[in-house]
Amino acid sequence: MNTKVKMILVAGALALSACTNPAGLGGGGVTDGTAGAGTGGVIPGSVSDPTSVAYFQQAVGDRVLFVVDQSTLTDQGRTILDGQAQWLITNTDYTAVIEGHADEQGTTAYNLALGARRADAARSYLISKGISGARLKVVSYGKERPAEVCSDEACYAKNRRAVTVLAGGLTG
Repeated sequence: MNTKVKMILVAGALALSACTNPAGLGGGGVTDGTAGAGTGGVIPGSVSDPTSVAYFQQAVGDRVLFVVDQSTLTDQGRTILDGQAQWLITNTDYTAVIEGHADEQGTTAYNLALGARRADAARSYLISKGISGARLKVVSYGKERPAEVCSDEACYAKNRRAVTVLAGGLTG
């Protein structure tokens, strides 16, 4: 090989070695599970951080589902909203927008009204659990923002929902 090719190969090897994860080689680093001093293994903003949006979405649950043509909360929906209320009580620097959704069956006007009733039901329940109404807004998307797109009951069931979308919590 000529010198130019050797230099390119050495430069490539050096570039690749710079990308190596030191934790994988026993060199420690943030990826060794400690996540830095004083954090107790919690990476801020991650699912393991109980004050994060990701934790709220995954561990608490950000959506409740409804029965066809209904805006009455189910037992499972109330359980999820109980968790949301507790999380919001603990994390007072967050506000929320509760989005109401419907499946694709029915007219646009009907589904916008149904979505609004669903969002209002979730908001009212959270208020009854001690969350200030000033922290909760509602919006209805009706059938315009489906979570699943297909014309069978499995999809329809996922689209009949109220979703709590968090805002704030960015100071700190």
